[in-house]
Amino acid sequence: MKNGRIAIPSNGEGGLKGTRAGHFGHCDVFTLVDVMDGQIKEITVLANKEHAQGGCMVPVNLLAENRVNALVVGGIGMRPLMGFRQVGIDVFHDDQRTEIEPVVMDLIQGKLSQIQNDQVCGGGGGQ
Repeated sequence: MKNGRIAIPSNGEGGLKGTRAGHFGHCDVFTLVDVMDGQIKEITVLANKEHAQGGCMVPVNLLAENRVNALVVGGIGMRPLMGFRQVGIDVFHDDQRTEIEPVVMDLIQGKLSQIQNDQVCGGGGGQ
């Protein structure tokens, strides 16, 4: 990925030196990484919203509103995955490391693959 905005579900304060959250929908914040010409240009942190009312589509809409192009998750349910696909956000899979920066660098360098339907979790929706 040479240009765009990457979102990483993050614990606590987030940021490039932070750690990834295990469950994207219940993360504290999203670390947003703006990439231009294959280089990290800006890091921002976006607070996650409660999603009791809107279900797992709340983070989908939140990231879409913030012009995210790609999301890296360790796991995701089928409903939010479909939601991300509908709004044009590519979802990539990495369940090996918890540090944010190396995962971002792997995505920029094209080392991560998009998550496949057989890699989704059951989640809370009974799938």
